[in-house]
Amino acid sequence: MHAATPLSAALDVTDWRRRTSQTYAEVRALAVEDPAAAHAVWVQQRDELFAFHPASPLSPDARADFAGLDVAPYDPRFRFEVGVEPAGPQRLDVATGTDGVVGFDRVGTVVLGDLGRLTLWSLRGYGGGLFLPVRDALAGHGTFGGGRYVLDTVKGADLGCDRVGRLVVDLNFAYNPSCAYDPTWACPLATRANTLAAPVPVGERTPEPGDAPVD
Repeated sequence: MHAATPLSAALDVTDWRRRTSQTYAEVRALAVEDPAAAHAVWVQQRDELFAFHPASPLSPDARADFAGLDVAPYDPRFRFEVGVEPAGPQRLDVATGTDGVVGFDRVGTVVLGDLGRLTLWSLRGYGGGLFLPVRDALAGHGTFGGGRYVLDTVKGADLGCDRVGRLVVDLNFAYNPSCAYDPTWACPLATRANTLAAPVPVGERTPEPGDAPVD
């Protein structure tokens, strides 16, 4: 295998995001009638990307032993269709090792039933898009300590809206950021504004037992 060049690496990441966008387009179409079937497609296609794609965050050694991501079975109780409630302006600046300082602006909040409230962010800068991370009571003891992503639309992770325009927030699709698998990545993580006191036992689970929560 040839070493990646800056051009090949850029093309690989572009293809990863293209495939991710295609997966979520299929998920949105299927989920209108059968969210569980949409979830099964999402799991299968993410497994294929992690196993075979050159932009996979798994190392070659990890890919050699890869048997699929650890994802909980679909549970419809963790799917929400919610209106976005207005919130006052707030900025969040996150230092990352690869992208410098990534800025977000608070655009509102969403209430997920009895689980609690999360802040919905908009990516400041070129590309824009909505960003909804979540950290739950299982962080570090079943789910990734730094939290997971539910929506990251600039990278294609977009669950869409329901028939009346409410935002779909389905925690079954919560997934680990790349830094959960490769420490060379530095990812924006969930802050207190995106932390739930309740456990969220669905979605992608921690890749390594015993991950410590990250503030």
